[in-house]
Amino acid sequence: MARGRHSRPRSRRSAIVPTVVALVAIASGVAWAGVRLSHTSNSDVTSTPSTSTTTAGVVRNAPLTGVADPSGISFTRSAVVVKIENTPDALPQYGIERADVMYEEIVNGGITRLAAVFNSHAAPWVGPVRSVRPTDTQIVWPIGGVFAYSGGAAYAIRSIATAPVVMVDETRAGSAMFRWNKRYAPHNLFANGAKLYTFHGHPSPPHALFTYRAPDAPVAGTPATMVRVPFPSIYPVTWRWNDATSSWDRYLFGKIDVTGTNVIESPQNVIVMSVNYVNGIGTMSSYANLLGSGKTVVFTGRHEIVGTWSHSSRSAPITYQTSKGPIALTPGQTWVELLNNGVPLIVR
Repeated sequence: MARGRHSRPRSRRSAIVPTVVALVAIASGVAWAGVRLSHTSNSDVTSTPSTSTTTAGVVRNAPLTGVADPSGISFTRSAVVVKIENTPDALPQYGIERADVMYEEIVNGGITRLAAVFNSHAAPWVGPVRSVRPTDTQIVWPIGGVFAYSGGAAYAIRSIATAPVVMVDETRAGSAMFRWNKRYAPHNLFANGAKLYTFHGHPSPPHALFTYRAPDAPVAGTPATMVRVPFPSIYPVTWRWNDATSSWDRYLFGKIDVTGTNVIESPQNVIVMSVNYVNGIGTMSSYANLLGSGKTVVFTGRHEIVGTWSHSSRSAPITYQTSKGPIALTPGQTWVELLNNGVPLIVR
């Protein structure tokens, strides 16, 4: 499904869905709140097997999605990582449906925040943009590129400054960030994705983070249609398989997660990593330790695959595998859930 034009953001308090959205509803969307909503699209073109060659004239696959990129644009720029708020006051969020990879982490107070990784696309509105946390340093080391955030405590800024990224906060961003007057601070800071690419991070392109299977290849694992990721407090997330879109619909705060442009957030892959939060859950200095190894559960192609994650060098990608070898994902968007050790998933 091709991505269409995006409408200008609206206030989360508005109970009226713009008429134009209802008129241009996509036929494969689903009904929600009285309107037809489109689903996340993993590309503007049809995906091709991840073994595509790089010979001139042959379409290559974008490094962070495994989806064919006939324009080649994903190979001309670095990744851009944007830190995004995930509280009820932040909803609806903007731009996350166009990210290649999404990370969800636990921060102080037991709330969760997101790190959206862009390379294939540039969302005109991304946010709300919020502050850096020490876990972000662990996330961005293998990715590099540009890291966009609102600001942060001194200890968190010292942490991210050790990573191989171009740091872009609100004071440095210029027109790449802006305040939206229809929301109140601190929930009103947004970024322009295209302008963030102009800060020229490295490497360009980013290194691949995952292994992909050919779209028509069989999926390993056990059939599954739902998983509940029990983050603390009010932040548990439920993912439900959607047969019509072959993707996982995201549910947050008891309802389906719809972005500010009326797109259901529905990635092709969900990876749950069991990780140790150093200094405890919800403390100011807490961070997810992504070095070492641990249990992982991958949800892809209507299946659950239980395996392990391993990360021996902070600059190398994390590997996900079973005893039979690397876990192969479906080409498309991937969410990585950084769940604290010892918390069981609910899967059916």
